Amino acid sequence: MAVWEKKANNAKGAILLIHGRTYSSLPNFDLQVEGEDLSFMDGITEQGYNTYALDLRGHGGTPRDSTQWLSPDKAAKDILNVLNWISKENNNINVHLFGFSMGTVSTLLATQKNDKDIASLTLFGFGKDLDKIIPEQKNDVQLKKIVNTPEHAASDFITPGNISQKAIDAYVEMGLKYDPVKTDWRNYHELNSIDPSIITTPVLILQGELDPYSPTEKQVKLFTRLKTADKSWVVISGGDHAAFLETPRKHFIHSLTSFIDRFNE
Repeated sequence: MAVWEKKANNAKGAILLIHGRTYSSLPNFDLQVEGEDLSFMDGITEQGYNTYALDLRGHGGTPRDSTQWLSPDKAAKDILNVLNWISKENNNINVHLFGFSMGTVSTLLATQKNDKDIASLTLFGFGKDLDKIIPEQKNDVQLKKIVNTPEHAASDFITPGNISQKAIDAYVEMGLKYDPVKTDWRNYHELNSIDPSIITTPVLILQGELDPYSPTEKQVKLFTRLKTADKSWVVISGGDHAAFLETPRKHFIHSLTSFIDRFNE
């Protein structure tokens, strides 16, 4: 597994970032653009956290396994293994977990399977309807290995004026470099086992005001069904599905670190 790392001076905690379905960690979480401060990893590290970002199987620096497929349960298992490793690397502290887009459901699955190494869970871009049952796939489903395109790589940047064209171009270049072919996912029905009513870990839900993939009605179902009483829901004003790379970046990072700082006091 490829795990990217940035260390803080006198770190007060650690956090693991999990990307979405198509693009891996570096385009999303460590976008480097000359003259612009956009790296999410840099922003969190500056707030005092050792920051890690995992490339799930078939994404970025992590190759596909022998089956050529990724599934939600595989992703959850890999997240838990990396969390355990990070905890040991940081003197057995609990680690904050952050899931973006498809990463929200992967991290939810991981948390309900085993939360012993998880200090808190933050979800951004949650888009699953908890009342919708996903049918099982047929066993003869074929690999697609769809080639990514510049148009697809730029598709999350939907709010005019929120990010420069230079930054969009840099994201597209990085996205196609690290993820030229879409990872093939299967067994989405494994997401049917997500059950917020058994999650006792503190949870922060971040929602982009203008994010079409995570409408309010889906956040309501998640928020109200979480068992934990320690939960917050913050709407990032002016933010869309790429809010942590865009104009609301400071608000986004402040909202995240304000929540997790409480657990390091």
